[in-house]
Amino acid sequence: MDLTGKVAIITGGANGIGREISKTLASYGAIVVVNYHSSSDKANQLIEELKNHGLTAYAIKADIGNYGDAERLVKETIEKFGKVDILVNNAGITADTLILRMKETDFDQVIEVNLKGTWNCCKHVAKIMTKQRSGKIINISSVVGIMGNVGQTNYSAAKAGIIGLTKSLARELAKRNICVNAIAPGFIETKMTAVLSEDIKQMYLASIPLERLGKPSDVSNLVVFLSSSLSDYITGQVINCDGGLLMC
Repeated sequence: MDLTGKVAIITGGANGIGREISKTLASYGAIVVVNYHSSSDKANQLIEELKNHGLTAYAIKADIGNYGDAERLVKETIEKFGKVDILVNNAGITADTLILRMKETDFDQVIEVNLKGTWNCCKHVAKIMTKQRSGKIINISSVVGIMGNVGQTNYSAAKAGIIGLTKSLARELAKRNICVNAIAPGFIETKMTAVLSEDIKQMYLASIPLERLGKPSDVSNLVVFLSSSLSDYITGQVINCDGGLLMC
């Protein structure tokens, strides 16, 4: 799975799963463009870490939920490296609460970043990849976009939307040799899951056949495969990375 010379944009690439994706893609030879919005210190720290290992990395601040900012992210990448081979739409936020308590802004913000942000980046990268007649787009969805989850009507709706976006875009871009797939992580050990009570964690563990929470590397390894030539005949798929939580 050699990605030497491939240029990859990872949105939300400085934190959590996105950070692991950035590091893993870089370790396989990709030139990684780490997008961030507010985590400048973590982004710069990551870039230095990768460069110290002889890897090529570059950070770009952009609010991908903003159409113009997403366009600038892609344009700056092209100006710097001349192409985009891989786009990983990972950036996401949560604002969890029951619908009776959820504010309209809680819904709008999650949709704007998670779903609209993914669409924005796909829109601008599609123009480049279409001209190149090649590319890999990997959208990070979630198992809750398939099964739903209490207190996450906004997040679940956004992640379900990403699945529909992925399938439609895969059909649109297939003739241009562009593969578009989604990954639906289950419960992964991140800051988002760290705040869950032990009782909640045990409840979820009881539903996971592999009897453990996932690691960010479980997701990043799958991203590498979908970014590589080994997945050239895979498009329009939603791959659950969930320890067997959903078997559908």
